[in-house]
Amino acid sequence: MYQKIIIVGNLGNDPEMRYLPSGMAVTNFSVATSRRWNDSQTGQPAEETTWFRVSVWGKQAETANQYLAKGRKVLVEGRLIPDGQTGSPRTFTRRDGTVGASFEIHAESLKFLSGRDEGGSSPAGGGSEASYSGGGHAEEEDIPF
Repeated sequence: MYQKIIIVGNLGNDPEMRYLPSGMAVTNFSVATSRRWNDSQTGQPAEETTWFRVSVWGKQAETANQYLAKGRKVLVEGRLIPDGQTGSPRTFTRRDGTVGASFEIHAESLKFLSGRDEGGSSPAGGGSEASYSGGGHAEEEDIPF
């Protein structure tokens, strides 16, 4: 069996890096992806935004924390992490009582699509890339947050 997800979007917040007791770095951030179309009923433009929570491990976590910031564009390649009990996205109840879902990705590789000084815009000369093989990481239960 094989699973892979690839998303391109903008960071919704600055990355947060922590270290596990073993010394392994873990960086978390959220990425927004958007889809735009013209509504067939009204002819008006419509937009849908989907948020993903991303975790990055090891040396790549340190690199992501150093170079990524809110608004920057990034390509994330990895695998979806399902809810352990349901196998579906994690669901939660918002403060207003509505139900939401959290799509979580364990990143295996990142490509930075915005330069250091470019914020959320596309780079003129291409982005920089960081790779991580995904081996040797701690399990989710070991994360101290």
